[in-house]
Amino acid sequence: MFEGLSEKLSGIFDQLTRRGALSEEDVNTAMREVRRALLEADVALDVVRSFVDKVKHRAVGANVVKSVTPGQMVIKIVNDVLIETLGSDADPINLDAAPPVAIMMVGLQGAGKTTMTVKIA
Repeated sequence: MFEGLSEKLSGIFDQLTRRGALSEEDVNTAMREVRRALLEADVALDVVRSFVDKVKHRAVGANVVKSVTPGQMVIKIVNDVLIETLGSDADPINLDAAPPVAIMMVGLQGAGKTTMTVKIA
């Protein structure tokens, strides 16, 4: 599932990096494709809307460093918002509780939840 999403996002961003300068229309087109790719990957609609709005807000009118292209800047913004959305801080698992300690495994279909659970056990 992640591979398919990764390939779609890579294709979208490859089109952006080929351009010398980005217009608001280029950003809107890219975000429409990102929205479609995330929805196909079963991401919740509210999360997709929030994610796309944050990226658009940061990307339109962003100052571009001379050493990177505008397309690369959009990729950085998407990466930053994605990290922000997923959570940048990891909370450790408290295994000092009375056994058995329940751990919920959550992820997309085919992401390896069962395999990881077997490895932990």
